[in-house]
Parts: sequence; structure tokens; C-alpha cells
Amino acid sequence: MPANVLRYAVAACQTDFPCPVDRSEMASRVDRMLAMIEGAVTGYRPFFPVRLVVFPEFAHAAPIYATVSELRDKLAVPVPNEHTERYGAKARELGVYVQTGSFIELDPAWPGVLFNTTCLIGPEGLLYKYRKVNPWLPWEVHASPHDLPGYDAELFPVARTEIGNLGCAICYDWIFPEAIRQLSLNGAEVLIRVSAYMDPWGATPPMDWWTVVNRCRALENMAYVVAANQGASLEHYGPFSWPGGSMVVDYDGRILAQADPGPGEKIVVAEIDLGALREARRQRQGHNPLAQLRREAYGSLAAGYPAGSITCGRDPHGDRTVADNEAVFRRQRAAASSGE
Repeated sequence: MPANVLRYAVAACQTDFPCPVDRSEMASRVDRMLAMIEGAVTGYRPFFPVRLVVFPEFAHAAPIYATVSELRDKLAVPVPNEHTERYGAKARELGVYVQTGSFIELDPAWPGVLFNTTCLIGPEGLLYKYRKVNPWLPWEVHASPHDLPGYDAELFPVARTEIGNLGCAICYDWIFPEAIRQLSLNGAEVLIRVSAYMDPWGATPPMDWWTVVNRCRALENMAYVVAANQGASLEHYGPFSWPGGSMVVDYDGRILAQADPGPGEKIVVAEIDLGALREARRQRQGHNPLAQLRREAYGSLAAGYPAGSITCGRDPHGDRTVADNEAVFRRQRAAASSGE
């Protein structure tokens, strides 16, 4: 196995594609993203080696249809697939790691549901699949793996690689500090955000949740954050506009690089120093939240979506709609307010 690399560059890439209406359109998107990988690695070679490239949520397809059955018929794909094979070939050619944009994933092991899935792919192949644990309700009708009875795979996988321990979560997951903390407790040193964060919560005041959350998750977990946000214009991915602002943040919450807010393709590159991060985690006494975490002090969280809460027996296809999400939410809120 190659020696560990402690100092290297990362590239957060945002895309601006017309929204695909059929899975046949994905190959052209992958063509462009492979060219962006090549451009980032080649263009920045005189300055520092780019070893990690990250793309945004919905880069392959967005959940533009209202039901699972429509998404399954028109946009869903298995993972791995022909596209992940192409990323793998590019990763081997250039010696890079690629956190893919998200796929709408179908899995024969879970025939009634779909997942919002991103993959980490390196020279050694596909290292993990991350399935979004917190869908953006009520609009996203794909399932959280947490909600499926009998689902026993790791919800927050971390890959131990020659460029450090990498872990990813998707977009709305980052509003839940517990999700990102779990990645850190599982060993992540570089936290990757694959996101489609829309206006007005994006990268501009007065809300600017994008920047606030990325910086906070970095400093509270003493980890680098590499965050790629969707840069699609309103005409491409309506009804929302997508503000980009892709960024890299260090473990003290400093922004190392950030794309100007606004739609459009952009690549932002910054160097990270894993040696400095590891030394800070080992030596720092003040502001070391991982070392000073009192886990036993925190009791059970408030009621929410219990594990195994989705059943897919309403119809032969296990179809799920926005209305179903709204109904489940109302039941969960009623249970929480009654203390059940």
C-alpha cells in the first residue's frame, strides 16, 4: 500500500446541468465531471497535488418526480454502475479519490424504496456508499436507511485511505450535528459534504446557513470540511435557485477557499495538512471537543423517526409520496407532544 500522504489539495466542484428527465442523460453529465477532475488535477499540478475531488448532490439526477414509482421508472440506477466504473478508471489513472455527486439508487435487497446515494471511489475501487440518513422532508421521497426494518449496514461509513480517514454526509444531514459527530467518532478526519443547498439558506446573507454550518461542523469536530454545493441556475433545476459557494474549511473553522456565491460551474481548490490536524487533536488542551466529550452526560434524544419505521406494504410497488411523508411527520409530532 502507498505511504500515507499528509499534505495535499482538495477540489470542491459545483455543477450547472439541465435537470435530467431520464437516466439516459446521465452519461453526458459524467463526461463533464470526468473532464472537471482532469482539469483540477492538471491545472493545479504546478502548485500542489489534488488528491480528493468532490461533486454536489443531484449532479447525476434530482428527484424531480413526486413518487417513488416514477423515480424508479425514469431515473433510478443500481450502485455500482457503469458511471462508477468510469470514475474508478479515472481515479486509477490520476491517483485521486472522487466523492461522486448523488445517484437515485435502487437496490434489489430493498425493492420497495430508493436511496439518495453518493460513493467514494479511489484508485483501489469503490470504498463506500453513503445513503442519505436525513431526507429533506417532505419533498424527498427516497428512504432513510435508518427507517428500514432489518437494515444493519453502517449508517456513517468512514474510509481509511492513504490521504486520511474520509467520511461523507449529504446536504440536510449537516443540519443534524449528531450525524457529523458520528462520522468523527467513527474516525473521520476529512468531512465531505455533497450538497444541494438552495436559496435563501445558501451562501449569502442574511441567512448563509451554508457557511455557518460548514464552519461550525469543522470546529466542533476538529476536522477539515470539503463541501461541494449545487450550482444549477433556476432555469435548470427549478423551482429553486442554487447558490453554489463550494468551500474548504480547516479544523479551526477557517475558510481556506470558497467559490463566489452564485450559480454556475466552479472549482475551488485548497491545501490541507493532515499532520497539523493530527498534532492538534493529540496535543491541544483547549478547544478540543472530541477529547473532552462527556458522552455519558447526554441522554436519549427527543422522539423522532424510530428505526425500522418504514413499511412498504401499501401497494405492490411500495410507492411513497410527498403526502405520505407529511402524514408520517404529523404522526411523529403528535407522538412527541403527547410524550409517547
